[in-house]
Amino acid sequence: MRSEARGKDISDVEVTHISMHGFWLLFEGKELFLSFSDFPWFKGAVVSAILNVQLLHKDHLYWPDLDVDLSVESIEHPENFPLVSKPS
Repeated sequence: MRSEARGKDISDVEVTHISMHGFWLLFEGKELFLSFSDFPWFKGAVVSAILNVQLLHKDHLYWPDLDVDLSVESIEHPENFPLVSKPS
């Protein structure tokens, strides 16, 4: 007996793990880490707000509960994007 081919993934981006240091996203087969030191907007956020992430464009993510939007490039290379605003 053969299994049917799996369907298309329903999630373009998914939070896979949250720790005291940050959280991991699964995006296009890559795992990305967002440390709370590099992305302080997430540090005091409730879990449900971190989990509620949307793909706005092919490389742009948005957390509507936190009003935070980030490019994938800024997640992969936070050193190239110094913070210009402070978390509220």
